[in-house]
Formats: sequence, C-alpha cells, structure tokens
Amino acid sequence: MSDRPTILCIVGPTACGKTALSVALAKRLNGEIVSADAVAVYRRLDIGSAKPTETERQGIPHHMIDCVDIADDSFTVSAFRDAARKAIDGIAERGRLPIVVGGSGLYLDSIFSDMQFSAPSDPEIRAQLERDYDADKKAVFETLSACDPIATKRLHPNDKKRVVRALEVYRVTGKPFSELNRAFETAQQDDQTYRTARIGLNPERTVLYARIDRRVDEMMQNGLLEEAYTLFREGYTPDRYRAMQSIGYAQLYDAYTGACSVAEAVERIKLDTRHFAKRQITWFKRNPNTVWIDPLAPDFEDVIRTCMELINSNE
Repeated sequence: MSDRPTILCIVGPTACGKTALSVALAKRLNGEIVSADAVAVYRRLDIGSAKPTETERQGIPHHMIDCVDIADDSFTVSAFRDAARKAIDGIAERGRLPIVVGGSGLYLDSIFSDMQFSAPSDPEIRAQLERDYDADKKAVFETLSACDPIATKRLHPNDKKRVVRALEVYRVTGKPFSELNRAFETAQQDDQTYRTARIGLNPERTVLYARIDRRVDEMMQNGLLEEAYTLFREGYTPDRYRAMQSIGYAQLYDAYTGACSVAEAVERIKLDTRHFAKRQITWFKRNPNTVWIDPLAPDFEDVIRTCMELINSNE
C-alpha cells in the first residue's frame, strides 16, 4: 500500500542512548517522537522512568508521555496502540516524520501489527481466583507458574489483575495464556500498518551494564527516593497500583516498609534493570528487519549518517 505512512522506529534496551539519537534525528528530519515506554505513559513517574526532560527533548514534540494517571489500572496495551497510532497518523498528516522510540517490546509490536488481546473469560472463575489471591497471593502465583511458567516470567506476583487473568484463561480454556497469545510471535513479522525503517541500538554488553549502574546512581542523586516515597505516602503503592510495580519503585517500596535498606534496594534496582535490558535485547532480536548499530560509537555523526541512509533506502 503506497499510502501507508513511513515511520522510523528506534528500539533497544534501557540506557542505550535512544533519547539522544531520536532527538538528533528528529531535528534533522523534521520529526516528532512517539514514546513506546510502558512506564513513561504515567504522570508523576518521572525520574524512575527516565522520562526525557524538557531540556533533553530540545523542543521536539513527544507523544505518549504523561497521558495516564497512576491509579488507572484500566489502561491496556490495546488502549496504548490506539492512542499511539492516532499520534503517528497526526504527525504524518502534518507532513512530519513519526519516530517511534522505546524499549517496551509489546507496546512497540502492538503499533505495527493486528495483535489480538482478547481471550475467553468467566466472571465466576475470576471472582473465585480474586478471593484466592486475596487470601494467599503467593499460592495463586505458584499455581500459575505450574501451568504457565512463561506467563509468570513476565508478571510480578503483586500484579493481581494480570495474575488472576492469566490463571482465569487457563481455567476456562485449558491452555496457557502465553500459548493463546500467539501475537507475541506474529508481531515480529513484516509490518502491515506502516512502512517502517527499524533501527536497533545494541551497545557492547559490559558498557551497557556500566551505563545502567551509573544511571541508577544519577536517578538517586536527582531525587528518585523522594519521588517514590512521596507517592508511597499518598497511597500509591505496588500492592495497590500496577504502575508502581515498575523497576525502581517496587524495590524502593521494600526500603520504605523496612524490608531492606535503601542501599540494598538500589543494588536490586541495578541488578533487575540489567536483567530487564537482557530481556529487551532478546525480544527485539527476534525481528529480522531490524538494522543493529552501536549508538555509543566514538563518531556520533557517523551513527547519524548510518541512520539517515537507512531511512532514505526505505522511502
């Protein structure tokens, strides 16, 4: 379809330099940025989500940031997809280049495919599972792990809504929720919605991990502890709201409740972020159409030229 908008997609693990590269390209290519970050969509989760500051944005419009309230547990991947596509189409209609940037693989894939998010349900089974969860969430999570280990790798035990939903689907269908959601794989195929130039950022692993550790230290220096504790005191806690189960906030909540020290929480943030980065790379590597580059190469202008050549070759 020749009338499909052409967009640039920049993917990669956390702390790999996506923001700097995307802003530089947007300035040169008359672009606007659409964030595909599952945490940056939430208002007030600023430091912990590494949300680009106004200074870092350099005047480039950013979409899909600060658009959902922390308490809104009804926000879904499907809702994100609809809003992101609306933003992309609006950018294209204004004659500018949409640049989709992020590290949340499912959110990114939802934009570029016709993923299906519905599955059979049973209100009575769900109600019983919710009661079981409230009585012993550890036991319910272990039950889910036994029948759908893939799902439990993606879920936090405190994520009541999704844990219950995954187990509900298994009870109704007899099949793991992860097996039903074949869209995880089909989403890696050629995009049918947009013409896409996809760039993957993949720094050398030890360099990436060092950047992650340094960024966590900078977050703490910039006020992450105060940001998290303020939200906890207002009642925004991981056991109540899904958004607060994000890396950074979840670990600091343990320090807040006295389950560990702040120093221990910080080390866990670093470790969990490194593990998350590894999973991100694995997810994005499955897409054969991604052109991989090292965004931390000494000559940043060479990185820019490589990206622009790829974009031009897709027009």
